[in-house]
Amino acid sequence: MMRLHRVILRRLEMPLRFRFRTSFGEIAAKKFLLVEADAGGLSGWGECVADDEPHYSEETNASAADVLRRFLVPAVLGRTLPGPESFPDAVREIRGNRMAKAALETALWDLSCRAGGISLGRRLGGVRERVSVGVSLGIQPSIEGLLALVARHVDAGYARIKVKIEPGNDLAPVAAIRERYPSIELTVDANAAYTLADAAHLLALDRFDLDYVEQPLGHEDLWRHAELARALRTPICLDESIRSAEDAAVAAAIGAARVVNVKIGRVGGIGEAVRVHGVCAAAGIPVWCGGMLESGVGRAANVQLATLPTFTKPGDTSSASRYFDEDIVDPPLEAERGEMPVPAGPGIGVEVRREVVDRFTTWREEILA
Repeated sequence: MMRLHRVILRRLEMPLRFRFRTSFGEIAAKKFLLVEADAGGLSGWGECVADDEPHYSEETNASAADVLRRFLVPAVLGRTLPGPESFPDAVREIRGNRMAKAALETALWDLSCRAGGISLGRRLGGVRERVSVGVSLGIQPSIEGLLALVARHVDAGYARIKVKIEPGNDLAPVAAIRERYPSIELTVDANAAYTLADAAHLLALDRFDLDYVEQPLGHEDLWRHAELARALRTPICLDESIRSAEDAAVAAAIGAARVVNVKIGRVGGIGEAVRVHGVCAAAGIPVWCGGMLESGVGRAANVQLATLPTFTKPGDTSSASRYFDEDIVDPPLEAERGEMPVPAGPGIGVEVRREVVDRFTTWREEILA
């Protein structure tokens, strides 16, 4: 049982060590909401992975803050909840807003596990003490620069190299990487940048022996992904198209995906992420944990989730020091030769450095029961 007496919403802005470019655009700082939920002298933490602009998702930091403040927090504040598993029922009448829901639900899971003295991964049925991680590389201004970046991360031992692609910036960089590194595990991510009219062009990816091509078509388009999958030898991995366990079940039934990227924020929370995992396990579809340039709070939750059995492919949860000069948690989440040690502490396994959080905070609101 838990009874929340306070929720604190914070907006943080953490400078990135490099500009990160995808087919959506380019960012130089991670701007996000941090949720702190207090009960019984303990705090639980969750990170909202929405952006300032509605490119990856229709949600934004502003919309998520508004929905949290006006609807989600009031639905649970001051009420006795049996546990975090009951959160979806408490907010069932609030449609969508998955990233906002996931941030608060993660804080509840963290709080409950801290109270029980158990790690989130163990509570969920995780089976690993270390998880395999890869790296996601943004679109680079030159092939030479991309190859240098790939070399650095291959030397660091990352288990998979993923490169972002877009029309006009796809076959040439992938060919250069594969020529230089004929045997590394290599994938590409289009972030929904293509249409089925590009199918003949996308078929050229088959010659590069990719582990998968991620989200080549529209974010709501399962049917056309199934059509493309029938022509493409390279497996399709779905990201933006999978927003629930039901989406995963449909994708499996029609053959739209042979791999699934699971993101806690995209599917609406840890509970739904576990359900997606279950659907994919039953269908024989391997999954991996995607990343959204999270701070240590979101990164730690991702690592805990990735301990579940069907997370058999390397995820995006690379070292925090790749992105930030200073993170907001301790111990720092740093990969070691392609593996990330799972934090062993209770909850998400790390402690939040409040003084660092305060330094990066640009807005704060406290909501009392």
